[in-house]
Amino acid sequence: MKDAQQLGVSIEALENISIEVSVEIIQQPALQLVLTYQVTLPSQILANQLNWPTWQQTQVNFTDYLWEETCLECFIAGCKADGEDIVASDQTEPHKIPFQQTTAYIEINASPDGRYALYQFENYRNPATLPPLPLYETDGTTCASIGWNNHKDLTALSVASLLSSTPTAVQTPANYERSFSLPITQLPNQQYAIANMMIEQIHPCVILWFGKTDLYFASGHASPPDFHNRDYWPKFEL
Repeated sequence: MKDAQQLGVSIEALENISIEVSVEIIQQPALQLVLTYQVTLPSQILANQLNWPTWQQTQVNFTDYLWEETCLECFIAGCKADGEDIVASDQTEPHKIPFQQTTAYIEINASPDGRYALYQFENYRNPATLPPLPLYETDGTTCASIGWNNHKDLTALSVASLLSSTPTAVQTPANYERSFSLPITQLPNQQYAIANMMIEQIHPCVILWFGKTDLYFASGHASPPDFHNRDYWPKFEL
């Protein structure tokens, strides 16, 4: 109720904010995990207050503390794979890979303007350093990065059938979208790995800032919001 009052909208308006995140694997031009975030705000009142910076190529770089502003996030967890046994995507007869159960996970942060960060944790919020430790590629020296696929803002607009049921322009939905990808590796048995970690759980989530008010969105999370709590992370299934 406090958030609705601060933003000058009804509680129902906040409940009608829609967040959809699609996850897919593509083969070309290289094997990648693609995350597409779609945000729909039910009214222009909210759209006018949303902090959603314009994408700029010059902003594409590793940046810490992105969760302090509008942030597209994703957490990935799974067993660690032996780096020597990871299978290249062009191998026709992959061999067995030994896995070791672990509580390690990866955190991805992305700003709509192009900035990003990828972090690695051994277990729940550990190491506890701030900023967290960066995630490295399998070579152990190169910081992992994302590739932006689509940075077009969709402003205004919903299909005519929806608009016809809206009595005033104030209630016209506003839509926003961002899509980025990460390189992954093919494993046996239709499994995939990112930076030597088999993808077993994947938890996309979003922080939206409206002025000084922040709202948290996920398919499930603890209360108060804690995206790092793995108990709420869905299983990764193709």
